[in-house]
Amino acid sequence: MDALAEETRATLPAPGMLSGAVEGRLLEMLVFASGARRVLEFGTYSGYSALSMARALPPDGRIVSLEVSEEHAEFARRHIAESAFADRIEVLVGPALELVERLDGPFDLAFIDADKENYARYYEAALARLSPRGLIVVDNTLWSGRVLDPGAEDASESTRALAAFNDMVVSDERVVCVMLTIRDGVTLIRPKR
Repeated sequence: MDALAEETRATLPAPGMLSGAVEGRLLEMLVFASGARRVLEFGTYSGYSALSMARALPPDGRIVSLEVSEEHAEFARRHIAESAFADRIEVLVGPALELVERLDGPFDLAFIDADKENYARYYEAALARLSPRGLIVVDNTLWSGRVLDPGAEDASESTRALAAFNDMVVSDERVVCVMLTIRDGVTLIRPKR
């Protein structure tokens, strides 16, 4: 994982998108604690998060990771192929909302870490395919604190989208959620029973 992180920082654009060791360990623990067998990931990037989650999957567990960039997918696939978890991770390339329509659920855990403007759509797609005891994990929900002032003159589309997403989730009566202050904010969401 250290070598993957190092190569990501040295060769891929936007190395700040790397999940990193702390969030990777959190994802691994969530997969383990939830007993997830099927995981859906929106946004592969370099494969770090997928490999982190794969460490906690049972031998017959599977991750389907959706990535829009062929460059990122190839980078991730190379590192996944060199790992002990190559048989547990499938990377699909294309627009996530199109790819997810072709996937059958249920998934026990969904991890959302892709283009921020589509978080609400990814959330709905994940929720529709989530098992009854499933968990949705959403990255970057604090957005370096910028979500606190989405109306600021210099607020980006991503900032406004994340603020709207946070408001939507906290008021969604179908779910229970909690935001953690790990890294750039991680929100955990589960369906109400």
